[in-house]
Amino acid sequence: MRVRATAVNRADLLQRMGMYPAPADAPRDIPGLEFAGEVEAVGWDVTRLVVGDRVFGLVGGGAYAEYLVTHERALAKIPDNLSFEEAAAVPEAFVTAYDALVERGGFRGGDTILVSAAGSGVGTATIQLGHALGGYVVGTARTADKLERCKPLGLDVGVVPDGTRFAGKVPKPKVIVELVGGAYVAEDLLAIQPLGTIVLVGMLGGNKTELDMGLLMQKRATIVGTMLRSRPIEEKLAAMRMFEANVVPLFAHGRVKPIVETVLPLADAPKAHELMASNSGFGKIVLRV
Repeated sequence: MRVRATAVNRADLLQRMGMYPAPADAPRDIPGLEFAGEVEAVGWDVTRLVVGDRVFGLVGGGAYAEYLVTHERALAKIPDNLSFEEAAAVPEAFVTAYDALVERGGFRGGDTILVSAAGSGVGTATIQLGHALGGYVVGTARTADKLERCKPLGLDVGVVPDGTRFAGKVPKPKVIVELVGGAYVAEDLLAIQPLGTIVLVGMLGGNKTELDMGLLMQKRATIVGTMLRSRPIEEKLAAMRMFEANVVPLFAHGRVKPIVETVLPLADAPKAHELMASNSGFGKIVLRV
């Protein structure tokens, strides 16, 4: 693979600081979980792709490199209407969002969903997918400005939490995609419908909280944790196949789109990491390789 663009994820910052080591099959000193580029060579038994194909996908690390090697089933072809920079902003956010919302959360058309950190990469992806698949979409964010920018993406209701409190302000969701964690999970349990599902994707707000287990039992709710990077290879490949079958066509028909905050050259990766750490962005930060 000749990498043309990659996108910054919070895992890159943590890996750089030694707090999130790469898997055994990924380089220790080259971050990057997603990429867009071109096939430059194939193995003898590759059947899905040919040299020159424009593809995007996920890796355990190393996407900041100029070249990488990966499994053919870990890739999907880029729709013609997306540039490399746009395509690089897609895999991590949209594979994670679809997996959390549909595969782990059990979302069905007509369900009310709630997503925290609505202006983040996974947040904007979840909003778009929820809307495109027929859901009623509720989101929380730290500022009203981010929520306003989410409305054209399909956000029906936006709420700025009062500190970490929001349960009394949101319509009762059937599925919650939780990207903040910490005290938000206790609020999720207050907000969730009976028999609803909370899918914990991120822990920006901390990895511990207190839960009312009596309320959990009363509502017969489910709390599910999920993480893509640490999964066995076959599970990762299966997630990419679901993405290719169910999400890529939505891009091709313009029903969802990449949300790119800024595009920088790879040499400006430190600046990109600073922007990510500031939590001030909206959507994805892309690096042109």
